[in-house]
Amino acid sequence: MKRKYLSSAVVAIITSGAVAPVQPVFAEELEEVAVTGVRGKPRSVSDSPVPVDVFGSEALQSVSFTDTNDIMKTLVPSYNVTRQPISDGGTFIRPAQLRGMPTDKTLVLVNSKRRHRAALVQIGGSGTQGPDIATIPSSALKSVEVLRDGAAAQYGSDAIAGVINFILKDNPDGGSFSVQAGEYSEGDGFQTTATGNVGMPIGEDGFFSLSGEMSQSDFTSRSEQYCEDWFCLADQDPEFIEAAKNASLEGDVVQPWGRPNSEGARLFFNAGYDLGDGKELYAFGNYSESEADGSFYYRYPGNGTIEDLREEDGSIYSPLEKFPGGFTPRFFGEVTDYSLVSGLKGELLSGMLYDFSARYGYSEVAYTLKNTVNPSMGPDSPTSFKPGTLANEEIQLQADFSKELDWGMAAPVVAAFGLSYMDESYDLAGGDEASYAAGPYATQDPWAFCDGDIPTAAGLAVIAGGSTLNCADENDPIYTVVGVGSNGFPGYSPEYSGSYSRDSYAVYGDLSSDVTDRLFLQAAIRYEDYSDFDAELVGKLAMQYDLTENIGLRSSIGTGFRAPTPGQQGTTNVSTRLPNGFPVATGLFPASSSVAQALGADALKPETSTNFTFGFTADFDALSMTVDFYRIDVDDRTYAISTLDVSADSSTGSAYGNYLALVDAGVVGAESIGGVFYFTNAFDTRTQGVDVVATYPLSWSDTSVTNLTASFNYNKSEFASDPSEYLNEEDEFDFENFQPKLRGAVTAMHDVGPLSLMARANWYGSYENFQAGNVQEYDPLVQVDLEGRYNITEMTNVSVGGRNVFDKYPEKDQLGDYCCGAIYASDTVVDWQGSFYYMSLNHNF
Repeated sequence: MKRKYLSSAVVAIITSGAVAPVQPVFAEELEEVAVTGVRGKPRSVSDSPVPVDVFGSEALQSVSFTDTNDIMKTLVPSYNVTRQPISDGGTFIRPAQLRGMPTDKTLVLVNSKRRHRAALVQIGGSGTQGPDIATIPSSALKSVEVLRDGAAAQYGSDAIAGVINFILKDNPDGGSFSVQAGEYSEGDGFQTTATGNVGMPIGEDGFFSLSGEMSQSDFTSRSEQYCEDWFCLADQDPEFIEAAKNASLEGDVVQPWGRPNSEGARLFFNAGYDLGDGKELYAFGNYSESEADGSFYYRYPGNGTIEDLREEDGSIYSPLEKFPGGFTPRFFGEVTDYSLVSGLKGELLSGMLYDFSARYGYSEVAYTLKNTVNPSMGPDSPTSFKPGTLANEEIQLQADFSKELDWGMAAPVVAAFGLSYMDESYDLAGGDEASYAAGPYATQDPWAFCDGDIPTAAGLAVIAGGSTLNCADENDPIYTVVGVGSNGFPGYSPEYSGSYSRDSYAVYGDLSSDVTDRLFLQAAIRYEDYSDFDAELVGKLAMQYDLTENIGLRSSIGTGFRAPTPGQQGTTNVSTRLPNGFPVATGLFPASSSVAQALGADALKPETSTNFTFGFTADFDALSMTVDFYRIDVDDRTYAISTLDVSADSSTGSAYGNYLALVDAGVVGAESIGGVFYFTNAFDTRTQGVDVVATYPLSWSDTSVTNLTASFNYNKSEFASDPSEYLNEEDEFDFENFQPKLRGAVTAMHDVGPLSLMARANWYGSYENFQAGNVQEYDPLVQVDLEGRYNITEMTNVSVGGRNVFDKYPEKDQLGDYCCGAIYASDTVVDWQGSFYYMSLNHNF
């Protein structure tokens, strides 16, 4: 019900803004000046000592996406985001990468203040827990600055791969609204989005800018019917095939692969008030609610979940009584996110600038699981569950100072320093009891019918009543053991629920200056101390040198670190995964837990890094270009070990040893778990590559110009230490080879009177996948976007366009690595949904 009220509020803002009696405001062309990467005065992009991309309102509006994640993916080739349809919470909060590094190694800022993390810890890989960029509506953005360089010494933990700074609109009047609708060429995935912004004055010296977004998207299915070696639906009897049409709540196959159903409503405000005498009060924050749902793996008869069970009266029960055609659990997530930042900045009589701020951020994911059972409860199991809630909370107090010092150089030295205190917590709230309860069928012979091969008195009684009980038959349902908890995602039981918290403080210093007319130097140092880890001291040096008026060199070297989050240290999960190409229940346990410790885990420690960049900027008449080489070395990288097999069969060697470790650690339902893993500081890595960005206005005549922008990224990650202790052959191969090493985008924009045309080619290089000793190589792929925008008036325009207009897909999976109806590699950064066509109406006022 909350969502309906919030959605109504956003609609009211958008529609009321359209008729507000305010003067029109036009977007001014933004000079490419960045505040990210240096303290004190902003610098132009070409004079920055580190690579910074600045995307103004025009560039942001040129992208047809409204999800900020997808906008970033389109504009920044080294930024990648995947769509993982069967990935637990990854269905709701998508993981992203910058320069081949996961989200939690890129620091996200809003108005130069740290953005809080999402509640979700991604399962597998680096266990990413980073901010949910999708909660920032694109309508709220004035510009975006992307610092492609390590900056932990300046901004703190997480800034290993870079920094993304979202600058909010600060308009005191005017505004805009936009409505977009579109659908995939396959006839599914219909999407509608309404966005708006309105600026209002606060007295004569202040502003309040409010932005909103409402979105709704239907699911897609790029799937084929379930047919595997262990179970093929087409081979079943006609009655079962007919019943299986209802196995999934969505789609016409029992296990659909594609985008989830989703809807969301988001608000973001930005406000400021000039107090005079150089003082300014400011505040900004957001409130966001979204919901999505996606399928899990199909449960077929005899898969360990749909099994015959011997009831207390001696009769036989099967979950097929509830789901005659098997069932596909459907996972629902409600994401709530809100924040508030407020502060005071100004200038003292001494000329020192100050900025005092306080920040609060909260993210929550509440799970619901439907169309499934708790197998251990047998016929008493419900079919809908509340497995639990995840929450991340952060509070930060910060003070920043800067002052220009005259040291007799070509320009004043900017001295900046500051300190901060942060308290953060992660909470796993338990689910309803049925979602984690161990019912009677979690153990053999729950009714004590058998004493070895001989029926007990209770057993004889049910046999006398007509039961087919046969204690001498080891396959009799009385001996069947099934899983504990809501199948697909068991709820958080009291022993795996709780809060994990810590606090930290930091002190930093930064010096920068134009030492000569051609040379700019910068040095930074930062000390951070965490309550759950040792203190860290990191530093950075950077320079920019003008060889000529048109060519400049720049370079930086720095150290960094990233402390594992409370979420990474505390998250627990049992879900269905494919460790050996076959779906099994797999448990993730905290490295510090008794379960992981029994399996040989060590407590997590911080990752440390060294970052080196070297590049140049050049302006050759109309051509502007930047080329930057980089290398990121990360030691003690946090990563999930390859899944360890678990089996209650004593003949399975190490798998049986892992089972005994689970039993000794008190894991209820250990018999139904097929694999376990945990996060650890597994290995060292080296990531290196090059970014190239070029712009060129192609003139056809004095009044006809096509603006060309090209950006390319080459990125390669490899191991710098032996990972074989933690990763199997497949995981090692995929880490280094699975994602494209080359990625590029070329955009052309041309105006013809009231008509604006845009064409963009998104290029993905080749990549490889490994499964069971076989390698599949995926060829390079180009996906083309086209858009035409017609300006009805100076204030109103309509756009029609398409993404991936030539309907290009990556190659189909040929290794059987994804199974179960999947056609394409579901976790690649290459889009596999096909063409999407849309129309939008946009109005400024």
